Amino acid sequence: MKSLAKFSLIAAAAALVTTAHAQGVYKIGIAAGLTGYAATVDRAWTDGVRVAVEVVNAAGGVNGRKIEVIVEDNRSEPQEAVTVYKKMISSDKVDAFLSGCVSAGNLAAAGMVAKAQIPMMLCSILPQNADHVKWAFSTLPPAGFEVAKRMEFLKENTQIKRVGVLHDPTPYANLQKGFAEKNAANFNLTLAGVDQYKQDDADLSVQIGKMHANGAGAVLKIGLGGTTLTAAKNIKQLGLPMLMLTSIEDLAVFRPVAEVLGPQFFFVAAPSQIADALPAGPLKNAIDAFMKPWKAKHGDRDPNWAGRGWDAVMLTVAAIRKANSFEGAKVRDAYETITGFQGTTGVYNFSPTLHQGITENPFKLATIRAGKVEIVK
Repeated sequence: MKSLAKFSLIAAAAALVTTAHAQGVYKIGIAAGLTGYAATVDRAWTDGVRVAVEVVNAAGGVNGRKIEVIVEDNRSEPQEAVTVYKKMISSDKVDAFLSGCVSAGNLAAAGMVAKAQIPMMLCSILPQNADHVKWAFSTLPPAGFEVAKRMEFLKENTQIKRVGVLHDPTPYANLQKGFAEKNAANFNLTLAGVDQYKQDDADLSVQIGKMHANGAGAVLKIGLGGTTLTAAKNIKQLGLPMLMLTSIEDLAVFRPVAEVLGPQFFFVAAPSQIADALPAGPLKNAIDAFMKPWKAKHGDRDPNWAGRGWDAVMLTVAAIRKANSFEGAKVRDAYETITGFQGTTGVYNFSPTLHQGITENPFKLATIRAGKVEIVK
């Protein structure tokens, strides 16, 4: 009788555990640069994830579970990213990572994430190691798309033939720099200098002045953060007629740059940043579905990086539903079957050999006039 009672207690405990697990939460971990050079974009990405999760949870969650978001600040540093990834894997036991745009940090932690068999949907470039990339997917369009849009503008709308490239040391910036070096001639352009800067540099006038002396009529500024305004002020202070064409960034960074450089300033814009100018259709509908809850919570904050965070959540929810499972390996496999998924940045098409889902260039070139974002025709 005692052993029967003991067995009954064990069975009851197991049933309680099973029930608790079934009614539990799906934990999403975010390693984000909430401080440091990536703070503007990673805060927006994180808030976009949170808004999407609120919408999903308000509708009952996914497959009977609510989603919980766990956020750790990696300070925009690779070493710190490794630390917070370890913490979320071992202590928080997250089910998936939807981490921010600090590529070096995500790449540094990719090995341990793959070993733990946790899928990642990132706002950054993918790892290069095949075993690591197996578990990683990206909402980020190929790096060359941003550079191509700027070079296309120079070729079709200006007489400029020589350009300088000013880039930070991040992996994504280096990919853009490499595209510029390999493809400049395809746009009838010659590089008048390629220089790297540090994200905390307070003056870029030496690099910019050297490019101008070499005949550059424009600078392709590649990288995030306050150095974009630094470069603009340097061009103005040196009295140079050069154009500055910058990477995707938060509009909060661009507005003061536009005040400094005026008609000499152009930037690559994501669809959500120019939503009012888009025609009716699936892309517009996807952006509108996101913008309603985003604006209700965050007003007129730049929607670009937040929209990608929203996309990451919705892609993950779609994968869970396709897999009919929360298990890491099954969700990973389901990511690879998602095609024709209309997001706020573009259409995502994943496959076993393609983990960077956006394959068509979604960007436009834009400027800011009288405080308003305008597409450059």
